[in-house]
Amino acid sequence: MATVSRPALLPAGRVELHTGDRMTREEFHRIYQQMPEGFSAELIGGIVYVSSPLKRRHGTNHLPLGTLFFTYQGHTPGVECGDNTTILLGEEGEPQPDLYLRVLPEYGGQSRTTPDDFVLGAPELLAEIAHSGRPIDLHGKKDDYTQYRVWEYLVLCLREHKLRWFDLRSTRELFPDALGIFKIHSFPGLWINGPALVRKDYQPLMDTLQQGLASPQHREFVQQLRKAKKRPRGA
Repeated sequence: MATVSRPALLPAGRVELHTGDRMTREEFHRIYQQMPEGFSAELIGGIVYVSSPLKRRHGTNHLPLGTLFFTYQGHTPGVECGDNTTILLGEEGEPQPDLYLRVLPEYGGQSRTTPDDFVLGAPELLAEIAHSGRPIDLHGKKDDYTQYRVWEYLVLCLREHKLRWFDLRSTRELFPDALGIFKIHSFPGLWINGPALVRKDYQPLMDTLQQGLASPQHREFVQQLRKAKKRPRGA
């Protein structure tokens, strides 16, 4: 999880967050913005989870999936990826997922950007790197993401050396094809080579993604996004 800049001097009143606290997103957000530098927490299902420092294994497995998201963004106008970004998800949800991929609001996406630069509402795709937080990622977060209408959810389970893929709209787990390729539904052309991702093997990861980006499904999606783009007022 990333950290956000917050005031060094804290006003009077409650200025602490502890794992297990129950509160609304509005209350959590107010307190969170008053916490000292370096503090990080999430609100999942109305319950606060204060994060522990992330270890090397998390970081080295985060980058390959993030590289795929960023490369996909570069070939898909109207799509935005983000890393460790606070999402104002719902009344009892303010997570900080490892990665998100969303259609921008001006291209018809379901989330918005607030005046103070937070993502408001559900991105279409969220992803987590699951190790010590695996139970939360596969249960509490998945339930919250389903409730607040995230479309798809990826969890890279480090202990099992496995990528798991969930269609949250139909509340079912999906599986790769016979070659281990995950062809993400909400972002056509985002093809993820599961075995290569687990091995952190760059070349087959990128080769598979390039095949997806060259597919008719991706070309059609790009055309749809261009047609959906809203014209600026007065244009």
